[in-house]
Amino acid sequence: MTEQPLYNEFPQFLRRYFPYKVQKISLNAGFTCPNRDGTKGQGGCTYCNNQTFNPEYCRTEKTVSVQLEEGKLFFAHKYPSMKYLAYFQAYTNTYAELESLKRKYEEALSVDGVVGLVIGTRPDCMPEDLLRYLETLNRQTFLLVEYGIETTCDETLRRINRGHTYAATVEAVRRTAGCGILTGGHVILGLPGESHEAIVAQADVLSELPLTTLKMHQLQLIRGTRMAHEYEQNPSDFYLFNDVNEYIDLVIDYVEHLRPDLVIERFVSQSPRELLIAPDWGLKNYEFTARVQKRMKERGAYQGKRYGVTKKKVSLQDGMNNDQ
Repeated sequence: MTEQPLYNEFPQFLRRYFPYKVQKISLNAGFTCPNRDGTKGQGGCTYCNNQTFNPEYCRTEKTVSVQLEEGKLFFAHKYPSMKYLAYFQAYTNTYAELESLKRKYEEALSVDGVVGLVIGTRPDCMPEDLLRYLETLNRQTFLLVEYGIETTCDETLRRINRGHTYAATVEAVRRTAGCGILTGGHVILGLPGESHEAIVAQADVLSELPLTTLKMHQLQLIRGTRMAHEYEQNPSDFYLFNDVNEYIDLVIDYVEHLRPDLVIERFVSQSPRELLIAPDWGLKNYEFTARVQKRMKERGAYQGKRYGVTKKKVSLQDGMNNDQ
């Protein structure tokens, strides 16, 4: 009798496409963001400091090729036969003229050992001409487009100065997946004003979208951000999960409400200690994941266990109301 898998893991997902080990290499290709340059807003999202996810080799003065070669050196000592995905991560990586974007994507694919692209962007930055190009590119190489969703709640999106609505997310994800392109999402758990129940309910809402992969991580307060200033002014507006076990239980509740076939890429993120205000758990990502897996086994939890339960309750209630 086969054991029920706890959740769909990203490395297993990659094995469907590659018979060898694959590692993402993060890139900073010099893009900006419509929420920074005045097109949508100024100052960016209130939580954002891109230093938190840029490795040392990601410097904008370096070309895409140089960043990839240095990234390869960083990983190659461990797995000499490893292949790589060029991960356009910093800021909005579809926010430029089409020809400029094509040059950068194709430069990345020309680097030896690079076998595909992961492109991080915003839901409001996928013009039709670019989507048509990506649809063609997708027939030639591995491609995953990853949208920063952050939350399904428009009130929260306004509060964090995101500059788009959840409706924009729905449209972008459906358009992209409709072209046959693998489509991922990224959410932040614990944004101000969102209760445990509201966060868990989000999982059912997201599961309605044609997403292939999902990343989640805890809200982190980062030095120098507008949110850090807001926290200083009104700390009672925030709940930061300083107890790691409480966040682990939130993650598990969330995962139980996710569509069973969604691929979960990560549960947590780790910002540099010198930038992080809170929460500081002192755990590596793999240590946190091990704790999640242990707790899931203790609870008898698995991905999708409660998926659709809310809808079933609503449907049952509607039926009872109709009978009256």
